[in-house]
Amino acid sequence: MSEFIGAAFGFPCLVMTTAFAAVIGFWTLVLCRVTAPDTFDADADTEVLGLGDTSAATAASAVVATGWVLDVCGMVLLGRAGLPGVWALPLSVFLLAGALTLSWWLTKWVFGLRRRASFPRTSPRPGPGRRART
Repeated sequence: MSEFIGAAFGFPCLVMTTAFAAVIGFWTLVLCRVTAPDTFDADADTEVLGLGDTSAATAASAVVATGWVLDVCGMVLLGRAGLPGVWALPLSVFLLAGALTLSWWLTKWVFGLRRRASFPRTSPRPGPGRRART
């Protein structure tokens, strides 16, 4: 347990821990009905990021939470590898960037699955033996 706490409050992962604390604080305010979950929707367009018509707070929370989990787990594994400091620091910074990138891709994929599941096709796609309906 101390490994995870040390990794979460260590150098590069502290950035994600702070962002994750802000996400937890925001959703606590939503649960207490101090603010609404769609507070940031007028300011941000999630379509541009490829996240569909999802609420901006929901999309950002998913990216930050997934990135935090990936970064903390990666830092624990990196710490167990026992690399010298010359290699550990650049790899930990690369891990932070990689965790954020991977979490954005995973969130984009999950919200894409959700969008496809909520809007099923009513007619089959036109294929080699079919013509499109007009």
